[in-house]
Amino acid sequence: MEPLWRMGAVDTAAAVRARDLSCVEVVEAAIARMHATNGRVNAVTLDLADQARVAARQADTVAASGVALGPLHGVPVTIKENVDQKGISNPNGVKAYEGVIAPDDSPVVANLRKAGAIVIGRTNTPEFSLRFFTDNPLRGLTRNPWRDDVTPGGSSGGAAAAVALGMGAIAHGNDLGGSLRYPAYCCGVATIRPSLGRVPAFNPSASGERPPTFQLMSVQGPIAREVRDVRLALHVMAQPDARDPWHTPAPLDGPRLAPPIRVALTTAPVGLAPHPAVKAALEVAARHLTDAGYAVEAVDPPHVAEIAQLWRSVLFTDAQALMEEAIRTKGSPAINAVYDSYRACTKPLDLKGYVAALARRAGLLRAWSEFMTRFPLILAPVSQVPPFPQGEDLKGPERMASLLDEQTMLYGVNLLGLPSAAVPTGLHDGLPVGVQIIGPRFREDLCLDAAEAIERAAGVLTRQLA
Repeated sequence: MEPLWRMGAVDTAAAVRARDLSCVEVVEAAIARMHATNGRVNAVTLDLADQARVAARQADTVAASGVALGPLHGVPVTIKENVDQKGISNPNGVKAYEGVIAPDDSPVVANLRKAGAIVIGRTNTPEFSLRFFTDNPLRGLTRNPWRDDVTPGGSSGGAAAAVALGMGAIAHGNDLGGSLRYPAYCCGVATIRPSLGRVPAFNPSASGERPPTFQLMSVQGPIAREVRDVRLALHVMAQPDARDPWHTPAPLDGPRLAPPIRVALTTAPVGLAPHPAVKAALEVAARHLTDAGYAVEAVDPPHVAEIAQLWRSVLFTDAQALMEEAIRTKGSPAINAVYDSYRACTKPLDLKGYVAALARRAGLLRAWSEFMTRFPLILAPVSQVPPFPQGEDLKGPERMASLLDEQTMLYGVNLLGLPSAAVPTGLHDGLPVGVQIIGPRFREDLCLDAAEAIERAAGVLTRQLA
């Protein structure tokens, strides 16, 4: 019999509802796994085992009462250390913010709790959640479960590393420029970057509103070892919360599309050839989709280079206006060096340029919407290369420029507010590789269906981790 920590969210919740397992048993297994493995990777930064045990006993009392249980009743989860959890510090990787105590739960935490999930720990993020690597002076370096010398991804690197090793069945993360999909890619797990407005977001501890393009491009979402657990967690996280004016109560399942669903396969949309391992992963995924009844065709979506450049321009214009002072005064030398490299690669816009860029965003999204009437799904690289060596973004502006080029298909999706699922396809040189599947707005279901088709053929990669 497999250990309890290997059970996914779907199976765990079903076993608790059937009274085959108690919440205490499930949570104790996850805590034991966390205590046994977190020292290897430093993914969980705040151990909430004592609180989780109390919550598990309360959850068993509720289950014994015979009332209807939430869809995640008794399921152990982790929360990234950049969203509010009532009564707990929310430092976002910054030592100066260690004393910021959340007055209330953020919507995503509240939704998980209402569904019966039990939080066992908080996970690491880089300073200001602004790197593809997960390291900071407050919590230290998070390592990849597969190999220490490569990044677990960022900024949800702690989340992906934790769930890959079985520290909970679901990990919460967020995605401004790939921070769900890149860690999932690096750690060999699955995720969905939801559409803008799908999952409500708000930090009650925030001293002000986020910059405009952060509001347009940042989303909350789940990471899990299996796609079906990602789907269940998305359903829970997407419940309405009036504190987020961007939230859109769109149906989670859209109308069925007539088969075969057409998929555009893009390998080098800006002319940058993928690493052979990435190319092979795309070919494997395309073959799995074809075998599952999809019609895959090599076609590049429109304006990818322009979209990527626009993401860089508007993001770092906002960062200069509303974040730079905090980075300069509260950030470490490392995050300042990374920020300097970002700035060297991206010229901030003046007011006219910024307004024009935001106006142009609508035209780019229109072009993709029209493209997706012919190809509802796009099969694309998460990154053009395998996971980066640790600290690769500290090598100066020239390396940062190439690093950003290699991630073009990752962060371009954020500018458009589209959903995208990431799923592993296998290993290369002992490291995970995988793909992303991009879909139309509010059609996360199509993305997850395709990801499940790939997973059924490729298998659940983390079963190979000790």
